[in-house]
Amino acid sequence: MNFKRKLQTKTLGLVIAGVLVALGPLAAKKAIDSAAKFREKLNQQQQVEHALSRLSFGAKPGDVEAVSKLGVKKWVERQLNPASMVENPALEAKLAAMGTLKLSTEELVTRYPTPRVLTAVAAGRMKMPEDPELRATYERLSERYKARIERKKTAGEVAQKGYADRLRLRVGSMTTGERSEALRKTAPQQAVAGELTEAKIYRAVMSERQLDEVLADFWFNHFNVYLDKGADKWLTTAYERDAIRPYVLGRFKDMLRATAESPAMLFYLDNWTSMSSVAGGKIKRAAPKARARGLNENYARELMELHTLGVDGGYTQKDVQEVARCFTGWTIEEPNRGGKFRFAERVHDQGEKTVLGVIIPAGGGVEDGLKVIEILASHPSTAKFISRKLAQRFVADEPPSELVDRMAASFLKSDGDLKAVMRTMLSSREFFSAGAYKAKMKSPLEMVAGALRATGASMDNALPAAQAIANMGQPLYRKAEPTGYSNNGEEWLSSAGLLARINFAVELSGNKINGIKIDQDRYAEQAKNTGAPEWQRR
Repeated sequence: MNFKRKLQTKTLGLVIAGVLVALGPLAAKKAIDSAAKFREKLNQQQQVEHALSRLSFGAKPGDVEAVSKLGVKKWVERQLNPASMVENPALEAKLAAMGTLKLSTEELVTRYPTPRVLTAVAAGRMKMPEDPELRATYERLSERYKARIERKKTAGEVAQKGYADRLRLRVGSMTTGERSEALRKTAPQQAVAGELTEAKIYRAVMSERQLDEVLADFWFNHFNVYLDKGADKWLTTAYERDAIRPYVLGRFKDMLRATAESPAMLFYLDNWTSMSSVAGGKIKRAAPKARARGLNENYARELMELHTLGVDGGYTQKDVQEVARCFTGWTIEEPNRGGKFRFAERVHDQGEKTVLGVIIPAGGGVEDGLKVIEILASHPSTAKFISRKLAQRFVADEPPSELVDRMAASFLKSDGDLKAVMRTMLSSREFFSAGAYKAKMKSPLEMVAGALRATGASMDNALPAAQAIANMGQPLYRKAEPTGYSNNGEEWLSSAGLLARINFAVELSGNKINGIKIDQDRYAEQAKNTGAPEWQRR
């Protein structure tokens, strides 16, 4: 085997060993007394490795030494207080090049117009913007939609697909900033989704505030919305930025309310169309041909089953109906034009409701929904459900019930303070135990981000990494079901998924991924000096 082949093989080994959990240990742990393992304490070196594995997207070169010198407890405390940490300026420069990330949804829709807006402009139903640069973009884009209006639908779809394919080839070799500018002028839908996706990967790989990023991913999955559902293409950016990120180490009830009021969630689970049966009947009588409207239970059901109580949390179908009645009138002002949350009192069910045994008096308005949020956020079943889900993500697929009980008690005592719950978990013997150590399979996002961090890769284009993650079964922001992606590591065990991981490792080690490079000379020197990569000598 020639030296170059040896180098690639060793680098491939570094990637695979650093970011994949071996299948053997996963199977073997099933046969071991797990209770005893969770009482077995890790040594100092193992604690450092474990903390970096679970509370970040993986160790970068030098991280193990740095955390060992600082001390695990101090490093964990820093991660629990991300605002006290100086962010990586290289990451901030990457994010600054992406114009969509800081815009309000209204600004986003104006600068990156939706197909509905462009069609309206093309048909003359909507005026062009006054800003000269925006006007030029609208004129160029609306011409395409004007042609689509005039063509037969089938021919238009074929032409549009061909255009999208040509565009994809052109932007593939651009840097993030160049691509953002090109897409803004030619394919605004792709620009919005692309920047949101790239930003997630850049943050996961480059941020100093690693736990904050891991939690942002965790809580987005918990309160999942589907990017490709209509208006959510434009609503999801603000949703993650404003309804998820500010609260990941705050109070659960604040995040619960922020997501409940978010246009992205209201649109995704259809609550924006939910109204009292009386209001729906009036609309139907006034416009007999109009689509039937009335009570929609989608959000109410997922709110209790997935967001708070859990499927075994003690609620009934009657509770689902009552919660749905409480949230009638929680809607959006023109969702396809960047509308904000609005409470429409005229379609709200003002009758008396009973939720989990609590009577909500008749005559209420928006406060009916707020009362539901208060009831659910402080319920013991919610404390248990949230605590178990966090423990499953950070400790083990089947976390010890004693740990979950202590976390739930902390949740209730602190009024849902998520930082307090995390501290309870991270200071537990179970977290730094042999039962938790190397006991979980990484998700595709964790695997790819971990590989890029472990190899010290440089990135000018994060979209190929996003495509690799999608190939492994986790297209970012595109989980159609409200469950979000699983916290159970074994969910990612499949022959197709494992093959995709190996293919990614081969391409990364060979510097065959467009826009992503690793320093092969570094590993060549290591191979000459030691004959084996560092991971093999631990």
